[in-house]
Amino acid sequence: MDRLTLMQTFVCAVETGSFSAAAKRLGVGQPAVSKAVAQLEERLNTRLLLRSTRGLTPTDAGQAYYDAACRAIALADDADNAARGASAELSGRLRISAAVTFARLHIVPHLKSFLAAHPGLDVEVILDDRNIDLLENGIDVALRMGDLGDSSMTARRIARSGRGVFATPRYLAERTTPSTPADLANHTAVIYLKDIGSTGSWSFNRESTEVSVSIAGQLRVSAAEGVRAAVLADIGIAITSEWMFAPELDKGEVKAILTEWSLPSIDLWAVYPSGRMVSAKARAFVSFVQEIMGSDLIEHPDQGVS
Repeated sequence: MDRLTLMQTFVCAVETGSFSAAAKRLGVGQPAVSKAVAQLEERLNTRLLLRSTRGLTPTDAGQAYYDAACRAIALADDADNAARGASAELSGRLRISAAVTFARLHIVPHLKSFLAAHPGLDVEVILDDRNIDLLENGIDVALRMGDLGDSSMTARRIARSGRGVFATPRYLAERTTPSTPADLANHTAVIYLKDIGSTGSWSFNRESTEVSVSIAGQLRVSAAEGVRAAVLADIGIAITSEWMFAPELDKGEVKAILTEWSLPSIDLWAVYPSGRMVSAKARAFVSFVQEIMGSDLIEHPDQGVS
């Protein structure tokens, strides 16, 4: 194997934690991965990985090599693209991660144009409402919402959405439409457990007035798809991002209420694996997402989160 392939195989073994998982990701046999790592250790004359029943753990030398290899692979990709010219096609695999509902509503329907613009890319979309480990799952860039909280991550804020109180016209026809935040206590609430308001407490603002309202929802749901289904089934109201009900708001199938009051907005972030340089493929995808989300945010590229 050439040096770059050895690097890529080693990086994959570290990130997946086993030769078998690395082989599955790379689409090769397990012996090929084991042989590549052994060949690399022999060439460098040092032990890079410790093998145990619990998996693979990099030695100090292995960790240092992994960090440098990640940077070298990213630089090699960028060098190839630069040599081909600005109009050259991006190629290879791009693995992205996003929450199920957000991606289904706002990303996947637009991927046709992205794939057409970059026919040399193979795109894998990992849909999960959980914040999965980017390195372990080989993710190039993840789309995450809300407060990231982890200062070790490299991220870029790429869009922002308002929050609101939403319900169907059918639900509201059976109840008195709330005119103040306090009126929400008399309504059935569907609470998204992952949202910032999972405690049931929300701060509403109007001009110089701030009102905090605690909502003890009868129904609490762990996935956004469940929140959407409950609201669309006329079960109750939900306090969430405008993104979640964008199609229904356009069609009038869901109404925003208490619109004279504002709630904290929610940010969409592009999050990259720590310790890696951001690839040209990931940057192209993030720019694509900014465009389709109509974002006018101006951010320093690839900043650390604090």
